[in-house]
Amino acid sequence: MPRSVNSVASRAKRKKILKQAKGYFGRRKNVYTVAKNAVEKGMLYSYRDRKNKKRTFRALWIQRINAGARQYGMSYSQFMGKVKANNIELNRKVLADLAMNNPEAFKAVVDQVK
Repeated sequence: MPRSVNSVASRAKRKKILKQAKGYFGRRKNVYTVAKNAVEKGMLYSYRDRKNKKRTFRALWIQRINAGARQYGMSYSQFMGKVKANNIELNRKVLADLAMNNPEAFKAVVDQVK
């Protein structure tokens, strides 16, 4: 009995990897084995950095809230403690946006918690 190979699926698998490697430099874009490694590594980086993005944005929001709170003589931790104590339901993302783009609204929040 002749050997049966599924060349349609094999080619589709290779094409899929090479399509994902589009835009890579040198052999990474057109040699399957090199492209496969590069795409796999890229996928690992993207998975990892989707988690890191959340961390870095939270750190950025905290820095912006801290800078805004210090203009009114409070530290970040004092400000956030008073925000929680006064049951103000604004998260760090919104508070950071207010501190940066709408200082008068942020001042109103600071006055409310003082």
